[in-house]
Amino acid sequence: MWVSVDLCVVPIGVGVSLSPYVASCEKVIRATGLTHQLGPNGTAIEGPWDAVMDCVRACHDALHAMGAPRIYTTLKLNTRIDREQSFLDKVASVEQQLQG
Repeated sequence: MWVSVDLCVVPIGVGVSLSPYVASCEKVIRATGLTHQLGPNGTAIEGPWDAVMDCVRACHDALHAMGAPRIYTTLKLNTRIDREQSFLDKVASVEQQLQG
Protein backbone atom coordinates (compact mmCIF):
# COMPACT_ATOMS: atom_id res chain seq x y z
CA MET A 1 0.00 0.00 0.00
CA TRP A 2 1.20 3.52 -0.86
CA VAL A 3 1.26 5.98 2.04
CA SER A 4 1.87 9.68 2.43
CA VAL A 5 2.90 10.85 5.89
CA ASP A 6 3.72 14.01 7.74
CA LEU A 7 6.46 13.15 10.22
CA CYS A 8 7.57 15.27 13.17
CA VAL A 9 10.21 13.67 15.40
CA VAL A 10 11.11 15.56 18.58
CA PRO A 11 13.95 14.36 20.81
CA ILE A 12 13.37 15.09 24.49
CA GLY A 13 16.11 15.77 27.01
CA VAL A 14 18.62 17.15 24.52
CA GLY A 15 18.31 20.90 25.06
CA VAL A 16 16.57 23.64 23.13
CA SER A 17 18.24 23.47 19.71
CA LEU A 18 16.87 20.58 17.66
CA SER A 19 18.43 21.36 14.27
CA PRO A 20 21.25 18.79 14.61
CA TYR A 21 18.63 16.12 15.25
CA VAL A 22 16.40 17.29 12.42
CA ALA A 23 19.41 17.25 10.09
CA SER A 24 20.30 13.72 11.19
CA CYS A 25 16.76 12.51 10.52
CA GLU A 26 16.76 14.30 7.15
CA LYS A 27 19.95 12.44 6.19
CA VAL A 28 18.22 9.17 7.06
CA ILE A 29 15.21 10.09 4.94
CA ARG A 30 17.37 11.14 1.98
CA ALA A 31 19.29 7.88 2.13
CA THR A 32 16.05 5.91 1.64
CA GLY A 33 15.39 7.47 -1.76
CA LEU A 34 11.76 8.07 -0.78
CA THR A 35 10.03 11.18 -2.10
CA HIS A 36 10.07 13.75 0.70
CA GLN A 37 9.84 17.45 1.44
CA LEU A 38 11.29 19.09 4.53
CA GLY A 39 9.01 21.65 6.12
CA PRO A 40 9.29 24.01 9.10
CA ASN A 41 7.48 21.67 11.49
CA GLY A 42 7.88 18.25 9.93
CA THR A 43 8.70 16.32 6.81
CA ALA A 44 6.30 14.94 4.21
CA ILE A 45 7.34 11.48 3.03
CA GLU A 46 5.63 9.13 0.60
CA GLY A 47 6.20 5.65 -0.72
CA PRO A 48 5.38 2.03 -0.02
CA TRP A 49 3.99 1.52 3.49
CA ASP A 50 6.80 -0.73 4.75
CA ALA A 51 9.55 1.50 3.35
CA VAL A 52 8.05 4.62 4.97
CA MET A 53 7.59 2.88 8.33
CA ASP A 54 11.15 1.55 8.15
CA CYS A 55 12.27 5.13 7.54
CA VAL A 56 10.40 6.37 10.63
CA ARG A 57 12.08 3.65 12.69
CA ALA A 58 15.49 4.54 11.24
CA CYS A 59 14.97 8.18 12.26
CA HIS A 60 14.28 7.04 15.82
CA ASP A 61 17.34 4.80 15.77
CA ALA A 62 19.53 7.67 14.53
CA LEU A 63 18.36 10.11 17.19
CA HIS A 64 18.74 7.57 19.99
CA ALA A 65 22.27 6.90 18.68
CA MET A 66 22.93 10.65 19.06
CA GLY A 67 22.07 10.36 22.76
CA ALA A 68 18.41 11.36 22.79
CA PRO A 69 16.96 9.44 25.76
CA ARG A 70 13.36 9.94 24.63
CA ILE A 71 11.63 10.79 21.36
CA TYR A 72 8.10 12.07 20.85
CA THR A 73 6.76 11.63 17.32
CA THR A 74 3.62 12.79 15.61
CA LEU A 75 2.74 10.98 12.42
CA LYS A 76 -0.16 11.84 10.15
CA LEU A 77 -0.92 9.12 7.58
CA ASN A 78 -2.84 9.23 4.33
CA THR A 79 -3.62 6.28 2.10
CA ARG A 80 -5.70 6.25 -1.05
CA ILE A 81 -6.70 3.29 -3.21
CA ASP A 82 -9.06 4.88 -5.76
CA ARG A 83 -6.23 6.65 -7.66
CA GLU A 84 -2.60 7.64 -7.43
CA GLN A 85 -1.97 11.09 -5.98
CA SER A 86 1.32 12.38 -4.60
CA PHE A 87 1.56 15.01 -1.90
CA LEU A 88 2.91 17.36 -4.59
CA ASP A 89 -0.28 16.72 -6.61
CA LYS A 90 -2.37 17.66 -3.56
CA VAL A 91 -0.52 20.94 -3.10
CA ALA A 92 -0.78 21.74 -6.81
CA SER A 93 -4.54 21.13 -6.68
CA VAL A 94 -4.97 23.68 -3.90
CA GLU A 95 -2.67 26.16 -5.64
CA GLN A 96 -4.82 25.82 -8.79
CA GLN A 97 -7.94 26.59 -6.75
CA LEU A 98 -6.28 29.70 -5.32
CA GLN A 99 -5.56 30.99 -8.81
CA GLY A 100 -9.26 30.84 -9.53
